[in-house]
Amino acid sequence: MANRNVHYEAAFEDYLRVRGIPYVAVDEAKKSIFGKIALKSFDFVVYSSGQANLLVDVKGRMFPDSTPGHKRSTRRAWENWVTRGDIEGLGKWSQIFGLGFRPMLLFAYWLQGPPERSPFEEVHFFRDKSYSFVAVPLGEYVALARPRSAKWQTMDAPAGEFSRLARDVASFL
Repeated sequence: MANRNVHYEAAFEDYLRVRGIPYVAVDEAKKSIFGKIALKSFDFVVYSSGQANLLVDVKGRMFPDSTPGHKRSTRRAWENWVTRGDIEGLGKWSQIFGLGFRPMLLFAYWLQGPPERSPFEEVHFFRDKSYSFVAVPLGEYVALARPRSAKWQTMDAPAGEFSRLARDVASFL
């Protein structure tokens, strides 16, 4: 397992390792092989057993406790913002890798409440924390996303629509 400082990425890598799913963790220091092309890196190449292989950009977000009746707890549920650089970089990497590789935004949600109250089918435990991993193909996300902040160059999708679009990452493997 690579030495990852971002716990969301480390948790996803552990998920892959525990399930025996072949992957390559992308080393950002190696991206210079494309010379003058400035691209934002992605995080993993994940090899699928029957579908296209995945180019995965992990986005870590906290998922609030789903305590019924608490408006505050649902306000930040399904948070899914990304930067324009994330979208442009992953799209360009997809062109470089070509056929057989599918660009994917993976949202690693760190569950803030008990796992049994989360809306996710699968929960992964890593370093005393609970995570769920949902993914969205880049093209589907882009079709749904709208500008969030011009200053920060971010986009996001409406939470309700995103929650219906996002699927457990296992469905892509």
